[in-house]
Amino acid sequence: MAAKQDQELGRQGEEVAVTYLEAKGMKIIDRNWRCRHGEIDIIAEDGPSLVVVEVKTRSGRSHGTALESVSRAKLARLRMLAAKWLATQPRTYESVRVDVIALERFAGDFALNHVRGAI
Repeated sequence: MAAKQDQELGRQGEEVAVTYLEAKGMKIIDRNWRCRHGEIDIIAEDGPSLVVVEVKTRSGRSHGTALESVSRAKLARLRMLAAKWLATQPRTYESVRVDVIALERFAGDFALNHVRGAI
């Protein structure tokens, strides 16, 4: 049951993140892109830049904050995944950025922390 609740919380967090990014003027171009090496939660365009977004959602801090759960190794893997995604696209971008959106839900509301250029 807990795994299903975690999945639902993660889905809700991604929806909040998409709404936030669109409100900031970003264009969402792909979601939950997967290959054999891993998954990118959100791929967006921010003007001429490609933005790969990792979304972490937590319902409490018993295992640390949402932001703390994104390791340097995870960020490096996201960079590699961005290169793999780009290899499948006809378009090029001026730059590629990895962002993290950390969400924590308390009493039904989400607190959002957006870290641009996490690496």
